[in-house]
Amino acid sequence: MKTSNPVLARLGQAAERERSAGYAQPGPYGQPGIPQQYPGQPGYPAAPVAAGTMSIDDVVVKTVALLGILGVSAAAAWVLVPDALLGPAWIGAAIVGLVLGLIISFSRMANPALVIAYAVVEGAFVGLVSKAFESLYEGIVLQAVVATFGVFFLMAMLYKARVIRATPKFVKGMIAVMAGLFGVMLINLVLALFGINTGLRDGSPLAIGFSLVVVVVAALSFVLSFHEVEQGVRMGLPQRYSWVAAFGILVSLVWLYLELLRLISYFQGDD
Repeated sequence: MKTSNPVLARLGQAAERERSAGYAQPGPYGQPGIPQQYPGQPGYPAAPVAAGTMSIDDVVVKTVALLGILGVSAAAAWVLVPDALLGPAWIGAAIVGLVLGLIISFSRMANPALVIAYAVVEGAFVGLVSKAFESLYEGIVLQAVVATFGVFFLMAMLYKARVIRATPKFVKGMIAVMAGLFGVMLINLVLALFGINTGLRDGSPLAIGFSLVVVVVAALSFVLSFHEVEQGVRMGLPQRYSWVAAFGILVSLVWLYLELLRLISYFQGDD
């Protein structure tokens, strides 16, 4: 089955190679194996057991598990990291999480250990950021959490009802828009380090408008994640690739939560 999504295409090719490799057994002393014979043929008693394929239930279970891990890690970071170390710990978790996220995104193999490690590190980052915002605006974390899951379930219903479809044009457009947004945010961050204020993150009307755009794009990114799950199931990817699909949903949830946290803070009155 062909797909316009490059990530799914890459995973599909990797899975196909794994399935092909499964038809050969290793020879003695690490030598290349011989082709798999059909059951009942002389010299080969039994065929290997086929691995299970990915299902929507697998993705749901793993997404919930990753959210639980992220939540525990966030709570631990909130409680255990002292205020004096909040900044360095925040930056360190952000860097490690970014590196792990890139490795998972560009890897050709599904690695559950890396995905779980990402959830732990990203949980620490989310917990530290949430602690900082909560210290300034009481109750803002709960508001952002409720808003995040509200948007998630709304997008899930819209996708299920086919109100929003992941057409090839939509997928390409979303990838281009997300790449552009990340580029703008990266440039803004670098300029901020040199004391240059672009107005995109200072609570001004421009900043509010920019955050609204980011929130909309982050919400629409769930459509890409749902599409990846649907196509992965249709392509018959091995069961462990559900970790990659769950990772994609987790990334979108964290991105949306952080941007909603920032957006809500713009409307908080000074105490």
